[in-house]
Amino acid sequence: MTRSARLAAALAAGVLIVGLVAVVVLTLRSERTPSAASAGGDGEACVPTTPEELRVEVVRAIPHDPGAYTQGLVMIDDRLFESTGREGASTLREVDPDTGEVLARVELAPDEFGEGLAVTDDGRLVQLTWLDEVAYEWDPDGLERLGSFEFEGEGWGLTATADGTLVMTDGSSSLTQRDPEDFSVLGSQDLQRVGGDTDQLNELEWDGTALWANRYQTDELLRIDPDCAVVTGVADLSSLREDAAATAARNGTPIDVTNGIAHVPGTDRYLVTGKWWPTMYEVRIS
Repeated sequence: MTRSARLAAALAAGVLIVGLVAVVVLTLRSERTPSAASAGGDGEACVPTTPEELRVEVVRAIPHDPGAYTQGLVMIDDRLFESTGREGASTLREVDPDTGEVLARVELAPDEFGEGLAVTDDGRLVQLTWLDEVAYEWDPDGLERLGSFEFEGEGWGLTATADGTLVMTDGSSSLTQRDPEDFSVLGSQDLQRVGGDTDQLNELEWDGTALWANRYQTDELLRIDPDCAVVTGVADLSSLREDAAATAARNGTPIDVTNGIAHVPGTDRYLVTGKWWPTMYEVRIS
């Protein structure tokens, strides 16, 4: 073999080796890097787009305890449960969803501040506290305390999704997934939104298809795709707050911000209210 032929053969072998190395590296990278689907959705579907402007239709107005600083609402079949906040006034209560009457209640310790509320697959109520870093388990029948979980950070909103996983907010733009058995962290997503803010996430609700979140100090109710952690729709509840404020003014009582949403099981309706609101509203959102 001539010198030039040997040189050509060596170059060809070198190119082949480099190509094989590149294939191996790319293969290893693809195995170590989670796909778009495993990271919370697949490809194009998870690219945030401008959220839909949702319309709120009031079906009926229901009396609501104006002394309830509402933090969490959840329904179990046709029963409504509410968590209220503020030190010295925090409670867990069962409320008649038709009349607003408080049917049963239990108080938290005077130094605790109640927050979000969820129901697990096995029927336990889980209630957050704000700064106390503890969540309580309750039996909805009799409101007997069953146990507690410790966690780090602030507790704001809480709900359970289709597979039973708990989703929690802490006042930021994060959605934290937690195990309903021991409250351990399973993962976390940072909510994305085109053309608006995602911080101050507060009360949460799961309706079987979408996640809903109040934004603290606003009248915004966000509809969220939980797989992609993107806002797909925004409902403006300011007209409800204005109506509640007018009722409160006639009664000589104050109100605070919009907060609280519970899906009415088996329907297309929701119960929404606010802190110290004298009214709870049954609404359709489209």
